[in-house]
Amino acid sequence: MTVELTVAVEAFPIVGRFVIARGAKTQALVVTATLRADGAIGRGECVPYARYGESAESVVAAIESVRPGVEAGADRAALQSLLPAGAARNALDCALWDLEAKTSGVAAHRRAGLASPAPLTTAFTLSVGTPEEMRAAAARAAHRPLLKVKLAGAGDPERLLAVRAGATRATLIVDANEAWREENLLANIEACARVGVALIEQPLPAGADEILARIERRVKICADESAHDRAGLAALQGRYDAVNIKLDKTGGLTEALAMAREARELGFAIMAGCMVGTSLAMAPAALIGQCADYVDLDGPLLLARDRDPGLRYEGSTLFPPTPEVWG
Repeated sequence: MTVELTVAVEAFPIVGRFVIARGAKTQALVVTATLRADGAIGRGECVPYARYGESAESVVAAIESVRPGVEAGADRAALQSLLPAGAARNALDCALWDLEAKTSGVAAHRRAGLASPAPLTTAFTLSVGTPEEMRAAAARAAHRPLLKVKLAGAGDPERLLAVRAGATRATLIVDANEAWREENLLANIEACARVGVALIEQPLPAGADEILARIERRVKICADESAHDRAGLAALQGRYDAVNIKLDKTGGLTEALAMAREARELGFAIMAGCMVGTSLAMAPAALIGQCADYVDLDGPLLLARDRDPGLRYEGSTLFPPTPEVWG
């Protein structure tokens, strides 16, 4: 099968600012791969992430480097050896899944051997701010059942108290984005326990998290920056209770599905996560959400403008993608 590849960089404005421990941004910059073959079109979206040394330019260059193989008909299995795990492979892998579904008439979930997807309850993210700002943001989102709270290190206990005061009934998960250190780890975990946090995501820098195996984890700890694909899962045992599976880290849905299976076998809980992207990025990740304990696929909810057509959200309920969106 001869395939035509098109690559595009697109920008989608964010509502206000999205702020984490590493900085703030006002737009989601994404790279989209589009594959055309036999009158069908398959699309995949990725989000380059500077934390992993990626930029829009580097991701486009990586995709272009495998153009000859892709256009000659390389399938998803071949793609795993053509590119390493990361954003570039994710865009192509998801585009291939979509193209396969469109050319075969068999939905992606069926090709993956999964049951028909059900609606999911996604977390809604609160950006880092002052305690007063975060209390106000939590109050505005208090009707949502699951809130993901971004933290930044110093002052986090005060932020947590403020968020809980603003959203008294919501389940809270927190994400420190590697901002904590050994000297404040136990105090911050205790602060999380006091307000009933269900899960703490990546408290310490990847590669500096050995202490997690030596402490009492009063709140479950989830690996994000420390967990990329199956290769690193075994090393996380004893330190983490859960892993955040993001397609931009695994390099696509193919590896993400395999990682989810192995994570379960090793006893990890699973979070289905995302970068800030559009419905086109969330749609394949929603298949991981079907087996996840925590779903964090709120990218389109943070945008001022999504793709059209996009995924259907009703409050925090994410409905399965239609073929017009993906898969």
